[in-house]
Amino acid sequence: METSKTKLGADHLDTLTSMANLALTWKAQGRQADALVLIQGCAQAQQGVLGPEHPNTLSTQAIIEDWSI
Repeated sequence: METSKTKLGADHLDTLTSMANLALTWKAQGRQADALVLIQGCAQAQQGVLGPEHPNTLSTQAIIEDWSI
C-alpha cells in the first residue's frame, strides 16, 4: 500500500484497492481495530475520488457496517 501511495498517489484507484485489501488481511489476522481504521480511511477517500454511489464505495461502506456490528 505504501508503495502505491508513493508511486501512484494516495487517491489513485489502485492505492485505494490496496488499502481495502490490506484492511481485509488485517481483519483476518485478528487486527480488528487497525483494520477498521484503515477501511474507514479508504471509504472516505473513495467517496472523494469515486463518489458516494460508486460500487466500490458502497461495498466498502457495507464492510464497515458489517464490522461495526
